[in-house]
Amino acid sequence: MDEETFFYSRETGGTFVSTAMKEMKRILDQRYPLDDWNIYAAQASDGENYESDNANCVRFLNDDILPACQYYAYIEVYDQSDQQIFNINPSGSTLWRTYSAINGFDQKFALKRIGQPSDIYPVFRQLFAKKLDAA
Repeated sequence: MDEETFFYSRETGGTFVSTAMKEMKRILDQRYPLDDWNIYAAQASDGENYESDNANCVRFLNDDILPACQYYAYIEVYDQSDQQIFNINPSGSTLWRTYSAINGFDQKFALKRIGQPSDIYPVFRQLFAKKLDAA
């Protein structure tokens, strides 16, 4: 899938998150030399991904994306009322749980969940707040 299709297609259906990561890597390689740019990235998702693709996502993150980034944030958006009505796993989607295995191994990788619109700004503010080094 090319960049135009990725950003502007109205197609719906199954999600392969690794496709977006592959496109990110291509764009970074072609346009943003790491010697000249500091890369900060955020992925927002409902957490839906084909489970068979989760290992590809981890591979892309570990091998290509995280080494290129100063910081990477994953934000999972979920509906609190759907979670209660449909008894959805409160520990997050399979993609969240897959990424949680990465979290903690790399200081530049963060995960947060957003359950209602009022959470959006505070979560992004927290994720991208300036961190002061301990003196």
